[in-house]
Amino acid sequence: MKRIFFLLISVCGLTVSAQSDVNALLTAGLEDAERFSKDYFAPLSEGVLYSISSGWANTADAKPLGGFEISIIGNMSSFKNKEDKKEFQLNIADYQNLQFVDGSTSKNVSSALGDLEGVRVFVEAEVAGVPVREEFELPTGLSAEGLNFVPSGFLQASVGIIKGTELKARFLPKINTDDASLGLYGFAIQHEFTKHLPADKLLPIAVSGLIGYTHLDGTYDVTNTGAVSGTDQKIELAMNTWIFQALVSTKLPVINFYGGLGYLRGSSTTDVKGEYVVQSGPFAQTYIDPFSIKKDVSGVTGTIGTKLKLGFFRLNFDYTIAEFNTASVGINFGFR
Repeated sequence: MKRIFFLLISVCGLTVSAQSDVNALLTAGLEDAERFSKDYFAPLSEGVLYSISSGWANTADAKPLGGFEISIIGNMSSFKNKEDKKEFQLNIADYQNLQFVDGSTSKNVSSALGDLEGVRVFVEAEVAGVPVREEFELPTGLSAEGLNFVPSGFLQASVGIIKGTELKARFLPKINTDDASLGLYGFAIQHEFTKHLPADKLLPIAVSGLIGYTHLDGTYDVTNTGAVSGTDQKIELAMNTWIFQALVSTKLPVINFYGGLGYLRGSSTTDVKGEYVVQSGPFAQTYIDPFSIKKDVSGVTGTIGTKLKLGFFRLNFDYTIAEFNTASVGINFGFR
């Protein structure tokens, strides 16, 4: 779990660094900075939403009344071979002031997941009759730092209540560093339909349905990055996901296999807060809480996994195929 915490903090730190570079785009004007930020951060938001929504179930066999399981779960959503998520096309016709130094009218640039470096842009205009030009480099992303996946991790607890019904909760205590904080919580309900069949105890498989909700929020202080002067500069992030799954699994004493077909809906909101004083370039201006970025995600998911049960100790691994494929590992301790 400490490893997951470290990776989460690493991603937060790299995101803050990228945001400081994006803040420099305010020298191109508010509209251009907001347009670029939406395209730049969209794939990262999408990857995090898929990562935090995974790992809800390791069997379709609902626990009996009073049965419980406590789990440590780690997820990794990969974007290693997703070039369409690591870069996007920037067309200067869509921007008011931004231009490429090399004279291109359109080219692929790095998203927050990418590694394209050395792309330089400029803005130019006359101020009091004098031409003023500001030149800078567009930011790269996580791949440039050697990361090709988006991690998440949390504690999860499950308990059986009425016949065939199981309640679940997940929680990541607030992680705090000097510049960032991050926390997560969620709830789910799972109901096994085969529990209502007369031959339930004789059936070799279980079939159930699950609905799960996960919320993640974070705050990142970018005041001291030096990209743009100002005060109380921070990034506030809020993410919410819903997952609807149909699950099936075997019901064997030691080793079991499970699978699921699901549908995910998620949304993220990134608010850029604080005072930003642009002092260089032709568009010098002060911005207060300059903009907010929203991203909605939806898609089908398919999961296959296996679970090893040795008394009260259980270990599971599964792989989810979706827009961002996600590997999940769970260390579980349970009774009944």
